[in-house]
Amino acid sequence: MNLEKTPGEERPPQARAEGCLVVAIRIPVRIVVLVLVVPVRMVWDALAVGGRLLRDHVLRPVGRALAWAAWAVFVWPFVTAWRYAVVPVGKGLGLLGHVLVVVPLVWLYRTVLTPVGHALGVAALATAAALGWVLGGIGKALGLLYAHVLAPVGRAVAGLGRGIGALLAAVGTGVYTAAAWLVRYLLVVPGVWLYEWVLAPVGRGIAWAVRGLLWLVRMIFTGIGLAGYWTLRVLLVLPALALWRWVLVPVGHVLAVIGREIGAALGHAWRIAGYLSLAAGRFLGRLLRWIFVEPVRWILVEPVRWAYRTVLTPVGHVVRDAVLRPAAEAARGAGRVAREALAAARESARQARADFRRMLFGTPGKPLPVPSEPVPAVAGSSRREPGADGTRTLGSSKTALTKD
Repeated sequence: MNLEKTPGEERPPQARAEGCLVVAIRIPVRIVVLVLVVPVRMVWDALAVGGRLLRDHVLRPVGRALAWAAWAVFVWPFVTAWRYAVVPVGKGLGLLGHVLVVVPLVWLYRTVLTPVGHALGVAALATAAALGWVLGGIGKALGLLYAHVLAPVGRAVAGLGRGIGALLAAVGTGVYTAAAWLVRYLLVVPGVWLYEWVLAPVGRGIAWAVRGLLWLVRMIFTGIGLAGYWTLRVLLVLPALALWRWVLVPVGHVLAVIGREIGAALGHAWRIAGYLSLAAGRFLGRLLRWIFVEPVRWILVEPVRWAYRTVLTPVGHVVRDAVLRPAAEAARGAGRVAREALAAARESARQARADFRRMLFGTPGKPLPVPSEPVPAVAGSSRREPGADGTRTLGSSKTALTKD
């Protein structure tokens, strides 16, 4: 062992020197705690094992059974009713509503409302044109009235107002000048002289007296504060500091050592009790296995396993190789032949239908070629609207109602 340490290396916490008080407290505390903790740990481990067995072998199966029963009682009837009653009834009602409501409304819109709307639009356009012509005439008349009547009258009133304003401005300037001279020599000049030669000296004297009084009061309170400070320090602070330093701190160190040792002893005792409980549990489990499980295994399970390995497995291999595989190959061959026959029959039926259709209706015509260049669309219109040359009107045959 290397007992020497380098100067810069710190000593680990476990290698620090411990006093005689710590050593004297540690062993009795650990013995007492171990005696008290071992029964508690064994009871705790027994309860934990029992709880796991109860959870795995009782509560989980019962929970699964309750979940299945709840699904069968509450969920499955509603799912069945939704799938086989509500959904078909809803589809039927939707189809009935489409036939009774949507189709008549679409027919009414296409055959009645659209022509009436077009007629109302034409009438509105004609009314708007007539109203615009009338309003244009009224606007021209108002413009002539403003240009030849209102504008000259307004210019004359504006000139008269400017003359009156200039006269009032001259009178107001003279009055302001006179009032300013009177205020300056009757109020401002005497006030400044009174402030400089009377109020300012008096104020400085009062300020000096107040500062002296404040200095005196501050010195008095400073002396009182120093006296109180030293009195409290000598009577309270120094005794309290001595009590803390020489009584409470050592007692606290001792209590801390005792608490730390008790905590460490509890940890060691709990781990040792865990090892003891594990050993006891393994012993009891092995004893129960030898008493109950092993006899049952040798009496019931091992003969069944031996019969499965030595009798059933070879017989199953023989049956698989001699019977099942040839039967499966024969079934796959028969299925392949049946699929080919069905495919040939479907092809023959398809050809017969095509020949019958050509005999009744003739050979179908060739489709018309599609133009390669796309038709330019009007800016701001949808893709289903016609271009500028084919705008829909009431008199043309290119509307959605009258085109063939």
